[in-house]
Amino acid sequence: MTHADDVTWMERAIELSRKCPPAEGAFSVGAIIVGADGKELARGYSRETDAHVHAEESALAKLQADDPRLAGATLYSTLEPCSERKSRPLTCTQLILRSPIRRVVIAWREPSLLVADCVGAETLRDSGVDVFELASLAELARRVNAHLLG
Repeated sequence: MTHADDVTWMERAIELSRKCPPAEGAFSVGAIIVGADGKELARGYSRETDAHVHAEESALAKLQADDPRLAGATLYSTLEPCSERKSRPLTCTQLILRSPIRRVVIAWREPSLLVADCVGAETLRDSGVDVFELASLAELARRVNAHLLG
């Protein structure tokens, strides 16, 4: 994937995040999984299927865990994958690590508003996943969350 491809897919993920029903105490996030061939494999957004589902979790749930296309896939998420979670037994960081995905692109780091110290990006990197931050798109991802950020 080129940087231009990364930007295009992240812009699509940000558009997807606009579908999230706004919620107090929860970010609106979009996630898209793209295969090595540049074709979309799955997408998801926060609260897509229930009040507690996260975007990355929703996208990953649409694919079989042993789908061979995941090995070369990139996961685009408008927010850093969660590293703490009360509503589910596994965080999004753990779900990604249980998959064959080894490349994650995010628009912005989780602010300390809801979680004091999110370490999703660091945990992924420490486990061998390539994590890229598209800081140039962070403001667009933040705007979708104006209901939380004020």
